[in-house]
Amino acid sequence: MEYTTTYSSPLGLIILSSNGTELTGLWFEGQKYFARTLSLENEPRDLLIFSNAKKWLDDYFGGKQPASQLPLSLNGTPFQKEVWEILLQIPYGHTCAYGDIAKIIAAKHNQKSMSSQAVGGAVGRNPISIIVPCHRVLGANKNLTGYAGGVQRKQHLLVLEGIQFNQNKI
Repeated sequence: MEYTTTYSSPLGLIILSSNGTELTGLWFEGQKYFARTLSLENEPRDLLIFSNAKKWLDDYFGGKQPASQLPLSLNGTPFQKEVWEILLQIPYGHTCAYGDIAKIIAAKHNQKSMSSQAVGGAVGRNPISIIVPCHRVLGANKNLTGYAGGVQRKQHLLVLEGIQFNQNKI
């Protein structure tokens, strides 16, 4: 059983899900891959994890770096989880490129290279947007790229964190 709640953000309604103790999902309503990992058995409920996540989001959208990390349960393939763990290491106000993540994974597995497109697929399927900061991943030369929640939302999140990026190539 999973539990859900909603959060009204400046960028639209957000749906959050939890297994009761850990956050399992955070999606903008209607985004690509919306609620893809949400169990069919779910119900709205007030939980401490949701209160903590809403406080985290209040701080974030208030322009402050949230003080702590929330307990997360990431549901995906081993490759996706590996990519998402790297996303969690990107500091507030910083970015990295898809190619950088591909190089990290290739080196970890003693491979010559890794597909940036495969990394992009995993980044796009991140089930816990914002908190697992997939919006901080840019294309080569800091070019703005797609975002499951919509490019305008990605732009807003980057600006909120004071991140410079190139808008020329969307």
